Amino acid sequence: MKLLRSLLVVFLFGFFGIGAIVINYLIFPIGGLFVKKEKKRQYYCDIIHSAWHFFTRVMEKTGTIKVELINSERIENIKSKIIVANHPSFIDIVILIGLIPNSICMAKKELRRNPFMGNIVKSLYLINDENTDNLLKDTTEILNQGFNIIIFPTGTRTIPDTEMKLHKGAAMMAIHTKSDVLPICIECDTLFLAKKQKIYEAGEKPVTYKITINEEIKTKDFSKGDFTKIQIRNRVNTAIKEKISRGFEN
Repeated sequence: MKLLRSLLVVFLFGFFGIGAIVINYLIFPIGGLFVKKEKKRQYYCDIIHSAWHFFTRVMEKTGTIKVELINSERIENIKSKIIVANHPSFIDIVILIGLIPNSICMAKKELRRNPFMGNIVKSLYLINDENTDNLLKDTTEILNQGFNIIIFPTGTRTIPDTEMKLHKGAAMMAIHTKSDVLPICIECDTLFLAKKQKIYEAGEKPVTYKITINEEIKTKDFSKGDFTKIQIRNRVNTAIKEKISRGFEN
């Protein structure tokens, strides 16, 4: 059983890779020729949402994973939100974008050179630019257009039983754009596609992803009182860490 699951996971990610190549080299560049410039981001976003929703469903149907969504009503028709989540596994972003339409992810600039994802990243993702002004300008534009931005504040996959260390970019972006933050906690009942774990280490049973959508963090609530911008950013960052560290079923 364990061997069969390992082979299945390897096959599924081969399937994912082929799909990424088709989107990267055919669907995005060719389809983009027939879409007006102002509608291209929506076009690209819809393609990735549909493709990754389909892939998540395939993983569920094959018994590879099981997704349990808590407080799903909180992501219905959401727009212009900064969505933050912890990052226990490789496919977290695939699951989240498959669940939440009109969402864009922040990516490292190195991904632009990835042969599977390069064109997808350049066309759709928010690049983590070293120039803060450019990053905040792009963030404001994306949010004003009604898209959500998904960020993993840890910057990389988290290691179980270690303290979660957060970058403060998400808090900074939320304060600058005056946007509310939607925190999500992702919990896996089995270690799967974790940092330093081999892709074929799939265990013996479906991995359950419990995804808890927590209450929004209202950035305006942290601006009350005599606080500096740095203090406000730190307070928001602390709230983010608390909310994505564990699931709250409220």
